Amino acid sequence: EEAIFLRKKITLLRAFSLLIGSMVGSGIFISPKGVLKNSGSVGFSLVVWFSCGLLSMFGALCYAELGTRITKSGGHYIYILETLGPLPSFLFLWAEFFAIRPANSAVVSLAFGRYMLEPFFAPCAAPVPAVKLVSLLGYYTVLTLNSWSVTWSARLQTALSVVKLLALALIIVPGMMLLAQGHTEHFQDAFDRQALVLDKLPLAFYAGMFAYSGWFQTSFVREELVKPERNIPLAVIVSVITVIVGYMLTNVSYYTVLGTQDVLASPAVAVSFVQRAFKSLISVVPVLVALSCFGTMNGGIFTFSRTLFVASREGQWPPLFSMIHIRRHTPLPAVMLMFPLVTAMVCIGDIYHLLNFFSFSRWLFIGLATLGLIVHRHRHPELHSPFKVPLFVPVSFTIICLFTVAMSFYSDPVNISIGCTMVLSGFPVYYLIIHRQIFLPFFPTLSDCLTHKLQLLLEVVQQEIKTY
Repeated sequence: EEAIFLRKKITLLRAFSLLIGSMVGSGIFISPKGVLKNSGSVGFSLVVWFSCGLLSMFGALCYAELGTRITKSGGHYIYILETLGPLPSFLFLWAEFFAIRPANSAVVSLAFGRYMLEPFFAPCAAPVPAVKLVSLLGYYTVLTLNSWSVTWSARLQTALSVVKLLALALIIVPGMMLLAQGHTEHFQDAFDRQALVLDKLPLAFYAGMFAYSGWFQTSFVREELVKPERNIPLAVIVSVITVIVGYMLTNVSYYTVLGTQDVLASPAVAVSFVQRAFKSLISVVPVLVALSCFGTMNGGIFTFSRTLFVASREGQWPPLFSMIHIRRHTPLPAVMLMFPLVTAMVCIGDIYHLLNFFSFSRWLFIGLATLGLIVHRHRHPELHSPFKVPLFVPVSFTIICLFTVAMSFYSDPVNISIGCTMVLSGFPVYYLIIHRQIFLPFFPTLSDCLTHKLQLLLEVVQQEIKTY
């Protein structure tokens, strides 16, 4: 009785909440240990945190311009497809589905499980099987919600964004109070050059950029945004500035209360902070942090399902995943596709190995997307964009991303080589199936029959009108 398509339900407030909710998650509660370990000292770690924030702002501004130039949803995928062509976009999709996104979701899910169980097992560490079980339960809950309703997913994201900012405030306020009282002993000799190892700095940046990652999330839901030409730039600028200020104050608070050895020894830095500084909230803060991770999981599923949806619509993914539920108006098949890989990575993975594993591929393709902005400007000088950044912003961001990716081969050759192999394994798949379509003629009847059966089972149909 009504047209089936993705409605424009993402207002400016919801876009801001999506960005805040995606950036402020497990990263600020996990990454301080990784940044400090690989930067060597308190001072250099704070420099890394600020540099990552500045770099994120550059990237966010580039994506804001891409979002006003290219009117389709899909984020990195659609930007690479429209500017650099089908091969690099398929390689991104391949790496994103099999490595980047499931590893990222597994990291956030494990952080959720760890912090959720901390109050029940303190002062001991929570059992690993219990952490993984709770992690999966949290992920499946968010998966179900995103399958059920776009509106409720967006409302949850807005509510959890408030919780995230409250969690940061509960860390910042006592830390600033102690700093004002003269507790500066942990900042003595903050820039100790003897502990600095240059070839480890890319890993410090990976950990810091993981905490900021999420500034690109509005680009995945561009077609569902209200007034995207105005709301995309406004949402990314305000949200990134908010997060930079919050992260810098949070890290200063960590170091005011905890020494470097305490941070490096802690499996959950925020819990160690509360145990030392604010014991009356020992059972509250871990739950707030877990809810922050829950919001990040929600934002990740919400946006990545749109990437699969758009890739299917562009002919680089099976057609079932461009279909929408007839009553819920959610991309149900695309939402559900990720759970087997995430389940496997949660069961077998470790947070810090997973972090290095997926960061290589993620920043490689983000660098290619901003390179695509430069290419798109050159090819279409006549195209008017309502939001335009100075050329040095995409140029410098692209160079830093690709340089960091290259340097990471020296820092962690094993995990980076695995990530590189995952990307390169997409070449034969693209050539044989997408480009040449060698295997497709043998299976059209089977494929159509399977797609039809799944359509009936899931109650999904193709989008009836174009929203881009």
